[in-house]
Amino acid sequence: MGGPGQHLLGVGAAAVRAAARLGAADALGDTPATVTELAATLDTEPRQLRRLLRALACYGIFAETGEDRFEHTEMSRLLREDAPNSLRYISLWCTEPWTWEAWPRLDEAVRSGRNVFPELFGKEFFDYLHSDAGDSAKVFDKAMTTSSRQSAVDFAEYLDLTGIDSVADIGGGQGHVLASLLEKHPALHGTLLDLPKVVAGADPRLRDGGAFSARARLVPGDCRVEIPVRADLYIIKNILEWDDDSTRRTLANVVKAAGSGARVVVVENLVDNSPSMRFTTAMDLMLMLNVGGAKHSEESMAGLMAEAGLTVTAVRPVNPYLHAFEAIVSG
Repeated sequence: MGGPGQHLLGVGAAAVRAAARLGAADALGDTPATVTELAATLDTEPRQLRRLLRALACYGIFAETGEDRFEHTEMSRLLREDAPNSLRYISLWCTEPWTWEAWPRLDEAVRSGRNVFPELFGKEFFDYLHSDAGDSAKVFDKAMTTSSRQSAVDFAEYLDLTGIDSVADIGGGQGHVLASLLEKHPALHGTLLDLPKVVAGADPRLRDGGAFSARARLVPGDCRVEIPVRADLYIIKNILEWDDDSTRRTLANVVKAAGSGARVVVVENLVDNSPSMRFTTAMDLMLMLNVGGAKHSEESMAGLMAEAGLTVTAVRPVNPYLHAFEAIVSG
């Protein structure tokens, strides 16, 4: 079972959050720095900063080198905002103030099968986020943007667009995936569909005057209600994590909009058959608490797609965190 220190997970999460909010990883360069130097840069008390960094070093986040100096480790570099695979905003998102109130209710969510968020805060999660927790909403947007940018390049490399002239990115957020595809394939045309306020903040390359504006169309809408887009290929990435009814409606709307034989690629984190199980199962529990959603297994995702009238032809890894379900709209 390990010693008692291994079970102080809340302390570790709080320490990571403090370091991310302070910008400690950004302040530390490529060479070791003294606590006094770092404290001056961060405008913190040296003694308290030393205690924080020493606690984090126990988890492999930063390393103490002697002479009151600390240096980066592979893990601490991930807290830098400019790191290629930065986890700074994901770390902040997973430790936002509301999470500390929700996690102690996990047993209730498991027992009842319902998300506990409305009982805690008097409203559904996203209503609360945008009306009562503006700072948390900004962290969420930055976390999703960082994650989307990182995976968009991997997905653009993965996707074979032979014979494809048009792509629709359904619920595609700011359109990082679509922009990456348009950049790689100069003859491709694409459509981004998402909620009006999301599309309004789309990647500048897709908007009027942007590099890809002549080949991009921005469509405000809710994919659970209607998908008024015809395309050769539909992409649905990391959004089918609500309740199964919402997922069914979205997939049905894709099939309704698409022609027979159109391709559909669903991209998700899986809770099975994946190197990223530790991350994905943690996000799965978080979804259970806040929106009553769930990460999918290969079987559950393929089952919902088949039910909607999609013939799944392959399931392949995009990167260690994502799998792509390749499908065709059945005749």
